[in-house]
Amino acid sequence: MHWGSGWGSHGGSLPIRYPASLLKMFQKGVPKKLMNPSKMSDPWFALQVRSRYESFVAAHLDGRGYEWFLPLHKVRRRWSDRFKEIEQPLFPGYVFCRFNPANRFPILTTPGVFLIVGIGKTPVSIHETEISAIQATVKSGFPSQPWPFLQIGQRVKIEHGPLCGLEGILLGVRGHHHLVLSVTLLQRSIAVQLEDAWVRPITEPSRACVQTALGFPKREPRQLVGNSYLGSSRRALPT
Repeated sequence: MHWGSGWGSHGGSLPIRYPASLLKMFQKGVPKKLMNPSKMSDPWFALQVRSRYESFVAAHLDGRGYEWFLPLHKVRRRWSDRFKEIEQPLFPGYVFCRFNPANRFPILTTPGVFLIVGIGKTPVSIHETEISAIQATVKSGFPSQPWPFLQIGQRVKIEHGPLCGLEGILLGVRGHHHLVLSVTLLQRSIAVQLEDAWVRPITEPSRACVQTALGFPKREPRQLVGNSYLGSSRRALPT
C-alpha cells in the first residue's frame, strides 16, 4: 500500500492509503508527454471533484506527478453498536493542486475532476498564504472542522504556540475560541480550536513571536473575555 503524507513532493495533508498497484496503473496509463510534475513556482488551484472522490482524485494526481493537498479532519460517527473515528475532507468536493495553468489539460482529464475553480473558463489561483495557513493547521493536530465562510468579524493573530503567526477571524463556540481560516476563492472556511491566551487583535502591534524565537522573556498572556482583553487584574464587564 502507498501512503501520501506530509508536504513533500506530493503534498498530502494526512495519510491517505491506496494500493501500489493502483498507483502503477495511473502512471502506466499516462503518456510521458502528459507527465508534468508540479514546480514550487507554480500557483495553487482548487479542483472541484466528484463527491466522495477526493482521495481517488488525489491518488491520480499523485500518479501523474502533481503536488496535491487534501486537508482532512477526524469525525466521530456512531455505528449500530459503537462509535468510530473516521477522516473526512475539510473542504468536501475539492482537492487543491499546484500546476502551471498554461498546461492544464492533464488536470482536466483526471478521472473525477469536474473543473478548475475560476472565473468563467479562466482558472484563478489561491493565495499561497491561505494554503500555508490551512497546511499549518492540519499539521498542528489541533481539532478543526468545516465552517461557514466569514468576511466580517474581529481579525486576530496567534502569537504563541505551534500556530504562531497565523491570522484569521476569532469566533466563540460552546465556551471555546476558534480561529477561522478561509479560502476566499471557494467561499469556504475551517475553524480550529485554540487557547484564548494565544491571540491578540490584528490592529495591535506585537513582537511576541519574535521575542519567543530570540529567547526573550515572554510577556504575561492576556485572556479574552467577550470583546475585551484583560491583563493580570480582572475587572467586571458591563452587562
